[in-house]
Amino acid sequence: MSKIKFSEYDVVICGAGPAGLKMACELQNKSSGAYKVLLLDKKKPWQEPVFCAEAVSADRLSEFWPLKEQWIRRKISGIYFTSPSRDRAEFYSKDCGLILNRALFHKDMADTASSMGVEVHFDALCRKVKKTADGDGAWSLEIHSLGETLEVKTQVIIDATGPGSKLSTGVPELAGMEAGDADLESGVFAVVDGVEHSPEHIELFFGSDFPGGYGWLFPRDGGEVNLGFVLGRSTANQGSSRDMLLKFINEYFPTAQIKGIYGGMIACGQSKKMIAKSGFFKIGDAASCVNPISRSGIVEAIQSAAIASASVLEWLESKSATERLEIERVALDNWINSLGSAHLQLANGKKAFSEVTDKQFNRAAKRLSRLPKEKTSLIRIFFAVLFSSPSLIWKLRSFIR
Repeated sequence: MSKIKFSEYDVVICGAGPAGLKMACELQNKSSGAYKVLLLDKKKPWQEPVFCAEAVSADRLSEFWPLKEQWIRRKISGIYFTSPSRDRAEFYSKDCGLILNRALFHKDMADTASSMGVEVHFDALCRKVKKTADGDGAWSLEIHSLGETLEVKTQVIIDATGPGSKLSTGVPELAGMEAGDADLESGVFAVVDGVEHSPEHIELFFGSDFPGGYGWLFPRDGGEVNLGFVLGRSTANQGSSRDMLLKFINEYFPTAQIKGIYGGMIACGQSKKMIAKSGFFKIGDAASCVNPISRSGIVEAIQSAAIASASVLEWLESKSATERLEIERVALDNWINSLGSAHLQLANGKKAFSEVTDKQFNRAAKRLSRLPKEKTSLIRIFFAVLFSSPSLIWKLRSFIR
């Protein structure tokens, strides 16, 4: 472990998940190392349990980061959509997606950032931010590292601290910013052995056992699987998520041998609150960039960092306060135009999807289960659910506005 080298930086990134790591690499790459960049996290991201199912689209991820075999657990060729009656509809695609080893993926990203000249510290926690007293517009960060508290000055702060981010809370200059808390939902899962499963399929479970959300089975290494669910925000007071998970496992997978249970909150909405203000930029889950329906966030976080990095560099290169204000305003527009507008539409249709009944899911799954897997497209699955629930078409009118 080493101490933080300088008292001043051009950019300090707080949080070393996919968003923070991608931002560090993008800034160094696009500026050819012109700026001093400091990346902080309280713990090494590859030594922590990852609260995630680790599934991504291979095509989408490869747009933003080169794929490497050593951190791919397995390739997925299909998805089972399972109704409450346990009828299955299968979607098949040779290149359906990947299951990552997030620990190795994070290590690869962190090593890349370090090799590009980013100063990285995975023993450092930013406790407080405030504007400097000398009125130069810079930020002062109170950082706890290696048992000491120190102050670091920077022009730009990147908040990549995850859902429900508190870094901007109570800072007058940052009032009204996105806080990574848009439609916070509870997600919980267990890593288990002893479950019969297809190693090339994800399985998704729908119905009243998962109000406002869905359950899942994701294959991992060897015989391990990830069993879990995410529940809608309205279910927050319905009891212990852990107890609900154990009930799900006992009913659906009675032979499962639980190795560990993990959980956390997911910001499953998309807002139009500012994500950049006064040289403070939010990315990834801290900016509520998660897909509201699928709750996927890995590639979304990386994409948000790639988009925001251009705004950060433009901000650093500008010396005009007026220009910087405009760059901050446009930062949100850039995200909305890229992926945020699709997320807003999904968020509009979320409530209607959550109101599909068990009977309607069963009817759709029975119809689809009779088809050969080669003919079961995602569009066919979508419309099968619609036609099993005619009222849903009307409820989804807000989805297409």
